[in-house]
Amino acid sequence: MTSRISDTFARLKAERRPGLVTYTTAGDPDLPRSAEILKALGRAGADVLEVGVPFSDPLADGPVIQRATERALAAGGSLRASLSLVARVRPQVSAPIIVFSYVNPLMRMGIAEFARQAASAGVDGVLALDLPIEEAEEFRETLAASGLDTIFLLSPTTSDVRIKKAAALGRGFLYGISRLGVTGARDQVASGAEALVRRIRAHTSMPIALGFGISRPEHVAEVGGYADAAVVGSALVSLIAQEGGSPELTARVEEYVRWLKGDSARASSPPEGSAAQPRRRVRASGSPEPTTPGVGPRRFE
Repeated sequence: MTSRISDTFARLKAERRPGLVTYTTAGDPDLPRSAEILKALGRAGADVLEVGVPFSDPLADGPVIQRATERALAAGGSLRASLSLVARVRPQVSAPIIVFSYVNPLMRMGIAEFARQAASAGVDGVLALDLPIEEAEEFRETLAASGLDTIFLLSPTTSDVRIKKAAALGRGFLYGISRLGVTGARDQVASGAEALVRRIRAHTSMPIALGFGISRPEHVAEVGGYADAAVVGSALVSLIAQEGGSPELTARVEEYVRWLKGDSARASSPPEGSAAQPRRRVRASGSPEPTTPGVGPRRFE
C-alpha cells in the first residue's frame, strides 16, 4: 500500500534529486505563527515536514530545540494542539507531515486514540524517537490500522539485528542519525554518516533520510550523494528563534529553505537575516559594530 510519504520518495527518485526534510516544533514561537511557518515550508519546496510535539523532558535534544520546546509549551503547545495545528494547515500543504514525538505524550493520550486523531488531522507518519524497536510491533500495527507510517531512528551504534527489525517494521523511510549525542547543527556532516547509510542499505531498500548537524546547501548536496534525503532541524529552529519577533519571520524561513535547496539567487551565501549568517550588531550611529577578534559571528548551535 502506498502512502503520501512513499509517493514523495518515489517522485524524488524519479527526479534524481535528494529530498529535504524539515523539522519545526509545533507552537514555536506560538501556534498561529507555527501554522504560517508550516505553510511557508510547503511553499518553499520542503519535501517532508516533521512537526515536533513539545514535551517537558526533551532528553535527545540540544539547547536550540530545548528552548523551542519551552517557548511552545509556554504558548499552549501540546500533543492535541499539535494535531489541531496539522489539521489547520493540511489543506494548504501538499507535502507529507510527520509527527515527531517522545512516546510519553502518545501513551498518555492512548496509542489507538492518538492514531485516530492523527489520521483525521492529516498526519502521514509518526516517529516516536524513544520507543524501543523491540517494543514497537503493537505500536506499528495500531498506527498502520489508521493508515499511518511508522518511522524509526537508527544511529551509528544501532546493531545490524535492530536495523533489520526497523526495516521490517518501518514504513515510509528510515531516519539515520549521523552522529551520537543530542541534536544541533554543525559545520560539517559527520564523518561516519556515509558508512551508516551503507550499513542500513545492506538490509533494506527503504528510503533513508539522514539528520543531525545539517544546516547548509553543501551539507544537503553531500548527504544526497548517498542518502535519499537530508533532515534540517536545529538550524531551522535557530532561525525561527532569531526572527521570532519579526514580521518577516515566514519570509526568512521560506528564503532559508529555498537556499538549502539551491533555489535562491544567492545560493553561494546564507539568506540575509538567517542564523547561518547573522546580521552584525549596529551602533546607535547606524554603523556596524565590529566583531570581537577571535570570536566571530554566532552560528547555528
